[in-house]
Amino acid sequence: MESIRPALATVRLAVPRRAYRPFYQCLHTSATRCATPLPHPSVPGPPPETPTPSASDALDRVARKRRQAEMLQQAKGARTSAAKPTSVLKKRFWNDVNIRESDNGFQVFLDNRPVRTPNKDTLTVPASKHQLATAIALEWDLLVSAQQALKTHYIPMTSLAARAIDVELADSKGDERVRESIVQLCMRYLSTDTLLCWAPEHVLNDVKQNGKTLRQLQEEVATGIIAYLTSNVWPGVQIEPILDADSIVPIDQPEMTRELIRAWVSGLPAYELAGLERAVLASKSVLIATRLIHEWAEGFAASRQPGAKKTFGIEEAAEAASLEVRWQTKAWGEVEDTHDVEKEDMKRQLGSVILLVGGDSA
Repeated sequence: MESIRPALATVRLAVPRRAYRPFYQCLHTSATRCATPLPHPSVPGPPPETPTPSASDALDRVARKRRQAEMLQQAKGARTSAAKPTSVLKKRFWNDVNIRESDNGFQVFLDNRPVRTPNKDTLTVPASKHQLATAIALEWDLLVSAQQALKTHYIPMTSLAARAIDVELADSKGDERVRESIVQLCMRYLSTDTLLCWAPEHVLNDVKQNGKTLRQLQEEVATGIIAYLTSNVWPGVQIEPILDADSIVPIDQPEMTRELIRAWVSGLPAYELAGLERAVLASKSVLIATRLIHEWAEGFAASRQPGAKKTFGIEEAAEAASLEVRWQTKAWGEVEDTHDVEKEDMKRQLGSVILLVGGDSA
């Protein structure tokens, strides 16, 4: 054994070697494919060429950059030509906006052209409402084209004043259809008034905010507004919540209450009636709208106590109308660009009502 050990040391066994395997494995096993460019809806011109993974020389890169610069210049030229007005409606045909006083009140002029209502009548606001005339003139001064004037959200005060003038004109002609349509709208909203829709009294796992439940806060806000209305606007009227504890079907107000409110709305002056319509549509509440109108309207200045401080304005009306929404956003958070936009839009609409119904004697 000892004699053959050196010989065994020199013998190499023919054992097959294993193939080399790396200690990692590529996750990406799909075949390489170039991207397929598609035309972009907002960028003019054809789509760019398909990128190739192969390397290019300096001249090819320069040529490609030059083509990209030319395409960018063409796109800029297309956008510039699209921005140029191609019709009369797409440009502003007036330079100056001014207010002139006439025998009937204030009129807004675009250079020498008066602003008119949709019925082609000259828009004239009473002489006591100079704030309203100023707001209308400001709207038209901010427009950049005549086409914007066709959209009411660009000129909300003009639209609201035109609505009041239409009511006034219809009344002078003995046409009750415009006034009656507003009255019917208000009575429909009274049946589902936001201020009178309260949360159930007993709710499982009810959460309190500032030591009060949603039901308690709703009762507190509604009680203050109802107390003002039943003592200053509709004396002796009985106003009840419209939801039972175990039902979602609204309950109508007593017949006497409905008839009295209907008669009061029917007898409103034109500007107060148009303002009430806008406030009801914004707040979804006849009671909140009536409280706001009675506090600020020029037509009710004689019925208010002299020197009384106004305590119910835009903020108070908006908070009363969106009480449940504010409660839910405090509990669950606010949706950006939704709840905040709706809140500011409601304030804008209620503020336009105050401008419409207010005046020097208010």
